Amino acid sequence: MTRAEEKAKQWLSAAEMDQESKDQIKELLGNGEDLEEAFLNDLEFGTGGLRGIMGIGTNRMNKYTVAMATQGFSNYLKNQFPTGVSVAIAHDSRNNSRFFAETTANVFSANGIKVFLFEELRPTPELSFAIRHLGCQGGVVLTASHNPKEYNGYKAYWSDGGQLVPPHDKNVIDEVKKINSLEEINFKADHSLIQSIGSEIDDAYLQMIKGLSLSPEDIKKNSDLKIVFSSIHGTGITMVPRALTELGFKNVHTVKEQEQPDGNFPTVIYPNPEETEAMSLALKEAEKIDADMVMATDPDADRVGIALKNSKGEFQLLNGNQTGSLLVYYLLKKWSEKGLRGNEYIGKTIVTTELIRDIATSFNTNCYDTLTGFKWIADMIRKKEGKEVFIGGGEESYGYMIGEAVRDKDAVASSVMIAEMTAWAKGKGKSLFDLLIDIYKQYGFYYEELKSITKKGLKGADEIKKMMEDFRNSPPKTLAGSEVVEIVDYAEGQKKYADGKKESINFPKSNVLQYLTADGTKVSIRPSGTEPKIKFYFSVMSDIESDDYFETENKLKQKVHKLLNDMNL
Repeated sequence: MTRAEEKAKQWLSAAEMDQESKDQIKELLGNGEDLEEAFLNDLEFGTGGLRGIMGIGTNRMNKYTVAMATQGFSNYLKNQFPTGVSVAIAHDSRNNSRFFAETTANVFSANGIKVFLFEELRPTPELSFAIRHLGCQGGVVLTASHNPKEYNGYKAYWSDGGQLVPPHDKNVIDEVKKINSLEEINFKADHSLIQSIGSEIDDAYLQMIKGLSLSPEDIKKNSDLKIVFSSIHGTGITMVPRALTELGFKNVHTVKEQEQPDGNFPTVIYPNPEETEAMSLALKEAEKIDADMVMATDPDADRVGIALKNSKGEFQLLNGNQTGSLLVYYLLKKWSEKGLRGNEYIGKTIVTTELIRDIATSFNTNCYDTLTGFKWIADMIRKKEGKEVFIGGGEESYGYMIGEAVRDKDAVASSVMIAEMTAWAKGKGKSLFDLLIDIYKQYGFYYEELKSITKKGLKGADEIKKMMEDFRNSPPKTLAGSEVVEIVDYAEGQKKYADGKKESINFPKSNVLQYLTADGTKVSIRPSGTEPKIKFYFSVMSDIESDDYFETENKLKQKVHKLLNDMNL
């Protein structure tokens, strides 16, 4: 009997297993490959929790894997906080998200833990805010962010409102692994411990966002700014239009076809604002009304994508690095006008554009790097709390955070700040695209590109592992004609220079590799923590030529093409 068969039969004999699930397991037992995928491995915490395809099995998102994670998390919370443990729970619009949220609440309450459960779907950043606002010791949001509709996930949070980081993430996994059978999960909910929350948290969250405003006078002057917003069938609809309206924007147009929360995401292939296809309906509406800008959030409203008119009068999608750079520039410009004290800082991840560091440096403000994943930015804020002040920051994958009140990327606050920044630029006779060109003229044109290679299943995981080994053991000497002068290996915790020197780096160990060349090119390689992908991040730069954005961009695109060829991608 294979290990997968053994685990499947163990589940089959569990008293807690419902009949529908038993029938699904019996069907799997007749299919070796599907059985292996479903039962050989266990879902593991990645960058903050579980994420996987929904279905029966230890390697799938279902009632039982969610309950096991919650039982393990409950055990750990009670161990760390012997008295008065409470948690907050939220969920997105995905299929089964409400069911998983209620399952999570039931198991927590069965373990004597007080639960604050959002009455309906809410953005992920509001869950982070709620944990801090209510003084909870932990929290969970049921979401798979912008993954395809077959996926769902379970993001776990600590008392600071940030996702779990070491040692807590590994310790929770250890607690889950101690559970040898489903009978060890306490499913007997204590409904007296489950409290519904909603409007009172919404109001407090929006009050906090209003307090972040830096240019209220520019919003008043340009309150008629034409904004098109889409929630892409997700949670953004619950908060973003209201936040924009309450801040003073009077001309917000929502994409009607995508307003309705729907886990099947019927109008898009992927519910991801990074994809042009997902933004197509919003862009169509923008053309129709001659909008100033377009914004769209992913299903759990922690990421936001924007489009604006370029110098050709066409709507152009900005990438996450461009939007993040604009936000950081605007934040620092306004903070500097009010007076920087010298203890403020910007945060970004190691794969995010170096343009953000250059901008921060020009304002004599520190810019700190973290590993990929917003949990590391939250962890940095926690460690620096009371000593240094976090202004804002973000990551290339369309996630940004303004201020310290929320400890996860926040598309609600970011959408409001992007709209305010647009109103501020308009007050100076500039579009947001003009502002981007000004930034490139001052700091250099940074161009970034991401290439993701998908390798599904167990075989795919082995292939990704082999690719990382090859890049680590046989690094290139040159890339696009420039010498590789530095290799940063976050798994080994060191930098290696072309002259043979080595230097330790102060980062948690992570399977990430970076090549830096003499001409400022940076290539970062990492397997995704949440998807069956290996990701390649390319960053190149040059001065902007003849004020021509498109000419310079094309030259930099050609350089990235050379990098892809040199790396046989």
